[in-house]
Amino acid sequence: MARKPVIRDTDYLVISARVKALETGLLTGERMEQLLEAKTGEECSKLLQEWGYPQLDAARPDAMDAALSAVREATMADLAEGMPDRRYLELFKIKYDYHNVKALLKAEVMGVPAGSMLMDMGRVPAADLETAVKERDLEHLPETLAAAVAEARQVLETTRDPQLADMVLDRWCYQDMAALAEETGSGFLRGYVAAQVDAVNLRTAVRTLRMGKGTDFLQGALLEGGDLSSDAVGKAAAGGGPGLRELYGTTRFRAAAEAGADALGGGPLTEFEKRCDDAVGDYLAGARYVSFGEAPLVGYLAARETEYTNLRIILMGRAAGIDPAVIRTRLRASYL
Repeated sequence: MARKPVIRDTDYLVISARVKALETGLLTGERMEQLLEAKTGEECSKLLQEWGYPQLDAARPDAMDAALSAVREATMADLAEGMPDRRYLELFKIKYDYHNVKALLKAEVMGVPAGSMLMDMGRVPAADLETAVKERDLEHLPETLAAAVAEARQVLETTRDPQLADMVLDRWCYQDMAALAEETGSGFLRGYVAAQVDAVNLRTAVRTLRMGKGTDFLQGALLEGGDLSSDAVGKAAAGGGPGLRELYGTTRFRAAAEAGADALGGGPLTEFEKRCDDAVGDYLAGARYVSFGEAPLVGYLAARETEYTNLRIILMGRAAGIDPAVIRTRLRASYL
């Protein structure tokens, strides 16, 4: 079997220059403030169109999400043309495959259509995945995804517990991402996946404690592959908020763990969720200072994902009449 050619940092000179140019179009904190302070929805929409976005109407969430998906796909297609290794794009698609499987299995159990819950942003077109899951014909799916569908369905049919099925799919999802990162040989990409696993495990620990579920449940829900072992997180969680603060106190998740401890005391989860995402963003921020290589590309792709999240928070918040000061507290830290 022929080995894949070794890809060097210098192979990314052209795409890195392209990424640096595209970064100037990202929504900075200043631009998000302009959206928050816009007097009308029309003014907000006009600003976004000036910055290259299509018409986004929060009164029609499905259409808005479809428009954002189209922007995302166009960005990926643009970058794919000069990318030495397209697996970096694939990593950002994996989570949508698993989201769609969750939606399809739940819809199957409930006897309802999954259509509005599906997001056509994964490696496998949503319609093809829907057919494969419905017909139980997994042969043409990526191998890891097919195994995940089979195990999650078995768990769901045995236990009738969607939460347990979701846990199975989450584990497969991050295993899939970690394996792909390993295949690329990119230390930066491996670190990005590890940071995401650390964030997921901290979220899982806080949510499990808030629900009053036991350590056995928590240990079964924690993922491997983070910089902090699942055993360490489980032991820390046994000590509640103080235990999590101590474990995460020397890591980039310190502020997130403190917000998690506040949430365990009855505080809101929104600040905690934001801090978890911001900690992952802190890891990615280092890519801005790398001249060339895969790191700027990964950082930019992740920054765009955060941008779509922030746009949705702003537009849906404005449509719901939420005070800009409240919306502001929910926004993830911008890349620039």
